[in-house]
Amino acid sequence: MSTGIALTHAMSSPDRAENSSPAAGAVPDWFEALQAEGRQRFESLPMPTRRNEAWRFTDLKEVDLTPYGAAKPLPESEWKPLVARSKELEKTAGRMVFANDVLVEREILSESLRQKGVIWKPLDQAAIDHPELFRKHFMAHGAALGSEKFAALHQASVRSGTFLYVPRGVTIDLPIEVFHWLSGENASTFPHTLLIAEANSKVTLIDYFLAADPEAPGLSIGVNDLHLAEGAQLNYICLQEWSSRARAFQINNTVVAANATAKSLNVNLGGAYARTESLSKLMGEGARSDMLSVTVAKGEQEFDQRTLQDHYAPGAYSDLLYKNSLDDRARTIFAGLIKVELGAHRTDAYQKVRNLMLSDEAEANSAPGLEILADDVRCTHGATAGEIDREELFYLAARGIGRDQAQRLIVHGFLKEAINRLEDPAIIDLLARRVAKKFGVSV
Repeated sequence: MSTGIALTHAMSSPDRAENSSPAAGAVPDWFEALQAEGRQRFESLPMPTRRNEAWRFTDLKEVDLTPYGAAKPLPESEWKPLVARSKELEKTAGRMVFANDVLVEREILSESLRQKGVIWKPLDQAAIDHPELFRKHFMAHGAALGSEKFAALHQASVRSGTFLYVPRGVTIDLPIEVFHWLSGENASTFPHTLLIAEANSKVTLIDYFLAADPEAPGLSIGVNDLHLAEGAQLNYICLQEWSSRARAFQINNTVVAANATAKSLNVNLGGAYARTESLSKLMGEGARSDMLSVTVAKGEQEFDQRTLQDHYAPGAYSDLLYKNSLDDRARTIFAGLIKVELGAHRTDAYQKVRNLMLSDEAEANSAPGLEILADDVRCTHGATAGEIDREELFYLAARGIGRDQAQRLIVHGFLKEAINRLEDPAIIDLLARRVAKKFGVSV
């Protein structure tokens, strides 16, 4: 697979002044050097093996990169229908649409937000216009949970994504939506989100990862860098609905300062194999991180989930809730660690993984863990796997609901616990509908 993909030039969009992209050759020298460094690291690092604890339980045939090549820019006749499909919430603060790592549509932020200093740009433009902010935060924490080689390939190949800067004290009331489309046989994409929320700011961002063809094989290696200063509040939602034959890696890094709150939700619906690595660093007293996930695994899908709740400061709080439903011959893997660093006294941390088994052939592997290096802490972790309660099925059957429909309704209710943590009715409704669609139920 070629790794020599430089930053691309975004297509024009309705607001040309806001969406114009760098001229050819305008990519900063320091970014070219960064990509060369990533390429060298990718080529020097070995592929994962089962001897590596970070890849325990994984079917390594699923991570073969050889079939994939660079995604080609789409003609207007192909990306315009994708833009038309890139509308979910009725009210948003802004929207970007990428197709094969090229910006094809942008609905800009309001003038009032721009006047307050909010910066929202394509990644390549931000690298030119805001180099100090960009260089300080871009992939500052790498991949700590096993996917170093794939993170290096992302660094070498990234050419699109979103840069969002929210200044001190600014609240963006409505969500921002970003759509990433992949189109083409064995095409690859490298989406990136870089978000910086300054002190006491507030923002919600939703990343959608979607396939133009629901059955085309493809590859995605995505990274997000989420940085919260003191007192900032962030809701981040990652909705993954790649094609049924796609391979995907998503590396999530969140840094939470004192009294800041980060709430993130991964919704996993698509892909033949999808690995998500989520790292949350709690760096200041009073920091809070809620790590949520909903996974619907069917057929022979495999979802590989690795997490780290890393407490550096005293008096911080983290809460992880992952809920998986498994049918047919699907597999899930969860390996998560709560780590309490030296001096991080009075840590309050929770980790719960619940697997709902809908088939005798499905397989759920769970390995929660603790590493505590401080005193006066409260940490709990656990994982469960179980079947649908027969009494619940009986209750619904007594009301004339068939077994299959009753089962789907129960599973949908089981998963909604994590979605409801977002507390935004419009987003909860959106995600509930997308999950229900995979089950064939109406909500």
